[in-house]
Amino acid sequence: MNIFSEIYGTYFRIAAKLLENEAADEKMVRETVPREGFRDSVLFLPQKLIPSGEDWGLFRRGSDNTLRRITKKAPVKVLTKLQRMWLKAKLSDPRIRLFMDIETLSALDKKLGDVPPLYNMEQFRFTDRFSDSDDYANEQYIANFRAVLEAVKSRRIMFIEFVSGNGKHISGKFVLLKMEYSPKNDKFRAYCYLLRNDKVRSSGIINIGRISKIVDTGRVFRTPVSVEEYFSDRKCSSPAVVRVTSERNGVERFMLEFASYEKHTVRDLETGRYTVELWYDAQDETELLIQLLSFGPVIEILAPKHLREQAASRIKRQAELLAIYGEENCNDT
Repeated sequence: MNIFSEIYGTYFRIAAKLLENEAADEKMVRETVPREGFRDSVLFLPQKLIPSGEDWGLFRRGSDNTLRRITKKAPVKVLTKLQRMWLKAKLSDPRIRLFMDIETLSALDKKLGDVPPLYNMEQFRFTDRFSDSDDYANEQYIANFRAVLEAVKSRRIMFIEFVSGNGKHISGKFVLLKMEYSPKNDKFRAYCYLLRNDKVRSSGIINIGRISKIVDTGRVFRTPVSVEEYFSDRKCSSPAVVRVTSERNGVERFMLEFASYEKHTVRDLETGRYTVELWYDAQDETELLIQLLSFGPVIEILAPKHLREQAASRIKRQAELLAIYGEENCNDT
């Protein structure tokens, strides 16, 4: 069962946005479609919105050649009970509250006050996640998160003090390029450039939970920044080569897990196995390894050699621990 009806999909949203105005023109339609929709939407959607005899009948052409909506009022989106229950459940996730101000949250809580949640967060148990998650309810963390988010949007230069993963205290002026959530660590982090005399000195990653102080310098970084170039500079020298089998929906799960990675995939028609080359941030190699090992026997790491050796070492250690604790449990019984 689909929670959301397709009428609230992208095309509905585009049409609803155009119908917010009593009158529009063809230029507005052709500019709105690619901006709000998909790149190929412009190939057919304008023809369905602009009166042509085969359109959806949402607009009539006026005497002055303007497009006037056929409705008296703009479309109203009505949420079903199931959709409101889903929204109430999502609001129980402390992470979503990082992106909303107090007024918005209060208004939503009031409107959904008598709606039971579709599910409770306590019903989920994550077996492949570190236990030292970010403290999303901490007021200082929330303030730091929102400061970082605003800095990413506006490219503002921020003075930041934080503690690195190895315990080193670092401070300086940074340009924050992108925020990212790590499901394995249950943490938010920011990709950044460290500045010296207003010039880029180095690149790095700052975990939001490790920030002790963040101050807006009041200045904007005007130099053009390419996020693609940033990640290209940090990319591994050689990709991880992984063989994936179709057992237990291995291929589908693997592609979903690594959907955001740059990759090249080849299928063996005889065996049905896939060989995937994954390019990754060299500093995230340990996290990548943990992700790969979570797939168990449905994958095999073929290269590079050091990544394969690390995987073998971790598996061997797990087998040793299993033998130790398994023997202890047998003795106890």
